[in-house]
Amino acid sequence: MDLERLRDVALSAVRAGDAVVRDWVARGTAMGTHTKGIGDYVTDGDKAAEQAILTVLRRDAPDVAILAEESGGATQGDEPFWAVDPIDGTTNFLRGFPVVGVSVGLMHRGRPRVAAISAPLLGLAWCAASGLGAQDGEGRTLHVRDDEQSRGVVATGFPFRHPEHRARYLPVFDRAIESFEDIRRAGAASLDLAFSAQGAFDGFFELNLSLWDIAAGALLVTEAGGVVTDWDGDPERVYSTGDILAGSPRWHARMLAITTGARA
Repeated sequence: MDLERLRDVALSAVRAGDAVVRDWVARGTAMGTHTKGIGDYVTDGDKAAEQAILTVLRRDAPDVAILAEESGGATQGDEPFWAVDPIDGTTNFLRGFPVVGVSVGLMHRGRPRVAAISAPLLGLAWCAASGLGAQDGEGRTLHVRDDEQSRGVVATGFPFRHPEHRARYLPVFDRAIESFEDIRRAGAASLDLAFSAQGAFDGFFELNLSLWDIAAGALLVTEAGGVVTDWDGDPERVYSTGDILAGSPRWHARMLAITTGARA
């Protein structure tokens, strides 16, 4: 695969999606909103943004399968496929909170290989390809934070949709509060990962995310020098479980001690 070319395809697709998001916000378009579950919404804006993204992917990479949050899709074995989240943070989108992400990642043989993420309401973008590094929309190289003096500013997401995970999450959250300087919860996992990759956060942890939530952002973190695993330290199972620890090596080691210790 030509990963550099596919990275550019992913970035073009993301920009097509975020143009739709900005247009819907600028026009104040009434959004048909449907509830998929507790706190889990889909709007006509999600569907329009996804269609714009898929149009680019099908035009510029027609042989690559697609798995998209709203329209689904089929993948075959170890063949590459796109994982698409047209609006990450739909609740934020509905409420006018500008922390909204558009995410496209290319998965191949169980790992992300290409990534593009944008924050359309903040005017930001990031991209990466395996072995080629990660950069922001201005072409600046991304690096995870490596500050020995910092106690750590950490991002997370709460398992509000899955109360069955609270018993596992809450002891970890409690220990994280004691261990780190501060914790942020903005409501868009793709952006939590992008900000971890550029060093705004030391890292990010959450349970039970979908592949389209993490595929692109996880690659940004690893290409920026970070570590991504599940809560048991497995760098492969994270993409099937969605139980993610992602951030700088220093932070990851501290956080992994918390997650494994909380299970002991």
